[in-house]
Amino acid sequence: MPELPKKKVGIVACSGEELPEGTVTRLAALKVLEELRPGETVTICLPLFLAGGEGDRAFARFYPTIALDGCEKRCAARGTEMYSGKPAASLVVRDLIQQAGLPQPAGIRRLDEAGRQAVEVTARETAKLVDDLLGTPWSRRTGAALDLAEGEAESPEPSPVTCSCGSGIPVEKMTIDGDEVTLIALPLIFEQLREQGKTPGPEMAGELLGSVRIYNPIPAGKERVYEQALLSKYAAFCQEKEPAR
Repeated sequence: MPELPKKKVGIVACSGEELPEGTVTRLAALKVLEELRPGETVTICLPLFLAGGEGDRAFARFYPTIALDGCEKRCAARGTEMYSGKPAASLVVRDLIQQAGLPQPAGIRRLDEAGRQAVEVTARETAKLVDDLLGTPWSRRTGAALDLAEGEAESPEPSPVTCSCGSGIPVEKMTIDGDEVTLIALPLIFEQLREQGKTPGPEMAGELLGSVRIYNPIPAGKERVYEQALLSKYAAFCQEKEPAR
């Protein structure tokens, strides 16, 4: 099985700039990343995520994410769910302000005292969610909390990453049966098989599909099609790695 980065929690903050609450989400996310839970969290850039950033989308499919939204529109949560999967947790600043009995914040580029208090409350609640999620076994294949009966273990190795686009989770785009799919960890899987001396051929089709399936869903009934496409891709990969003569 390829060595993949340590489980971390992604934080995607609302990008709304017309409301003080939007500023609160970004400052709260920054506080968690830099002060409260450094080394255990990464930031997911919402505009890049929505524009098709494969690193961010791969991370959000691969590991748990927390969506921080300023208002009830929940743009961060909805965008994450649309392109990667439902966030593991989400917070809405307006709800937190009401629950904490705080005054309505004012200011956009520069928050007032109420806004700064909202940042503290939001950051603390986010940090609690991070702790909860890090303590929850997580399935890299389904992108959801893992049933312990499935027996999937988490990798304990540390990895000082702060941005999901540098998360170390490589992806590869392929066209399979007429559909463009993005497969997580495929370059790592190919590299590991090549280092083990596995040459492309029908005899390794099942092993290759099984390795890919650990991290990616394979549509029912398309196993054979995926095997052939993956074998072809692996053969091309090995050929590219051959030293020039």
